[in-house]
Amino acid sequence: MSETPPNTLQYRFDGPEDAPVLILGPSLGTTWHMWDRQIPELTRDWRIVRFDLPGHGGAPAQPFGSVAELGDRLLATLDALGIQRFGYAGCSLGGAVGLDLVLRAPHRVASLALVATSPRFGTADEFRQRGVIVRANGLEPMARTAPEQWFTPLFAGAQPAIVDWAVQMVRTTDPACYIAACEALAVFDVREALDRVGVPTLVLVGSEDQVTGPAEARTLVAGIADARLAVVPGASHLAPVEQPAAVTDLLLDHFAGTVQDTSGALTVPPLPAGPAPAAEPAAPAPAAEPAGDARPDPYEKGLGLRREVLGDAHVDRALAEDPDGTLQEFVNRYEWGEVWSREGLDRRVRSAVTLTALLAGGHREALADHTRAALRNGLSPDEIREIVLHAGVYCGLPAAETALRVVTRVITEETTPPA
Repeated sequence: MSETPPNTLQYRFDGPEDAPVLILGPSLGTTWHMWDRQIPELTRDWRIVRFDLPGHGGAPAQPFGSVAELGDRLLATLDALGIQRFGYAGCSLGGAVGLDLVLRAPHRVASLALVATSPRFGTADEFRQRGVIVRANGLEPMARTAPEQWFTPLFAGAQPAIVDWAVQMVRTTDPACYIAACEALAVFDVREALDRVGVPTLVLVGSEDQVTGPAEARTLVAGIADARLAVVPGASHLAPVEQPAAVTDLLLDHFAGTVQDTSGALTVPPLPAGPAPAAEPAAPAPAAEPAGDARPDPYEKGLGLRREVLGDAHVDRALAEDPDGTLQEFVNRYEWGEVWSREGLDRRVRSAVTLTALLAGGHREALADHTRAALRNGLSPDEIREIVLHAGVYCGLPAAETALRVVTRVITEETTPPA
């Protein structure tokens, strides 16, 4: 391990220096130690590189905006180490990184193992809600529920020391980095790109995984041409911890199929005769400039932003309640595509302005919707209450009293951790 330069990741090596390289990627809320029980066997044949997510395991707290950005940081780390080609195994968020790498840099990945991974993790609303809870309460609610998400009840009851270790991993994670990871997973969706995964892929899932279970694993196998499924009995989300021997054997069997050369680089069998693949993915052709005064239609951009801020459930309900779609088309195109998407104000400021305007107009239902949006956009409960207090001076105390009841109810609903 060494000091971490900007835009790279904290890492460590294990195994012979001249062996081929295998990268192990961690799950959200864990550290590279989730792979400890695989290391003795894997290092017999592999040079193992493990990395920590930003803000995890003492790594620098440098939040990332997307899974692709995290992948870029990993590639920058490997470039600095002189590692060009490698095998990759990742769990959950670590698996998402592997999918991103094989789609955007297929020449770098020789073989892939996806553990407890999905092409889309739950719904965007679920992950943004998790971010709201962490922003309001810290990571204690996530730490408290981690054992039931990660392990089967039988294992958790028999291994209290490992359960305590898991809880402590979450507690010591940087909250801002955890929230950023949730936001990144909220928009991660490669379901339509699975047919472009062109490397041998092992899809490994615990039979009892309630987070990304066998159904999600089968979606991966159905979409990836050269993929095989391995269901590990008696394991939940962190199968490498709960069933280490079974997971290790599956990884050894899968990666043994990768051809190795004497320099320790990973290679693959020669491609069939035909045009040589490009060394880098081809850049998309630039979009043509609109003719004259024409501008791109902002509808889709507005609809996407509206879903990010207000949530899919709210937007779907609004679309369903508009018989001919005229009003919703106006809202998506102009309110969200033209105004909310402007760069002059960030989303926190726009939420503050919107709450004030809705308070002044007495629009209680919209105020409730935008209180939820403000929490997603990064305003804390205390900041929202301060906005109501400040607005009351200028908009009237009766309006502020009504607004305070509305925002207090919504804040309680949104920030109370699940039982």
